[in-house]
Amino acid sequence: MNKSLTFRFMNEEDIDDVLEIEHKSFATPWSREAFFNELTQNQFALYIVLEEENKVIGYCGAWIVVDEAHITNVALLPEYRGRKLGEALMRKLMEIASEMGAITMTLEVRVSNFTAQALYRKLGFQNGAIRKNYYTDNQEDALVMWVNL
Repeated sequence: MNKSLTFRFMNEEDIDDVLEIEHKSFATPWSREAFFNELTQNQFALYIVLEEENKVIGYCGAWIVVDEAHITNVALLPEYRGRKLGEALMRKLMEIASEMGAITMTLEVRVSNFTAQALYRKLGFQNGAIRKNYYTDNQEDALVMWVNL
């Protein structure tokens, strides 16, 4: 990885940058209030950002409850995709979650998002259940995936 890339914990000052990534990545992006509440009110939340030369280019979040981490979202600015940076973000979050006592990790992914599914399988995730009509924008099903950390 490039030396100008750094990981750090997300803070309130990152919300504008993260919202830009959200809006460029998801059909139903989270709101400013949602991220603010995650950072200030949710004792289970863990969010990291990836920076290139002090610009936030990606982020990843999870809820860590007892010994399980649940990925809430992971995204990169479109122009940074395809460079293994999503993999790096996920690996870093998996490492931190494990250090915090998580022994398993789960996530939901659109059944049509084969690119993300391939990345998660590369990281050791296995297929679990299907959540019917999970996504509110088009009622697409979600594939639940999990991994032992």
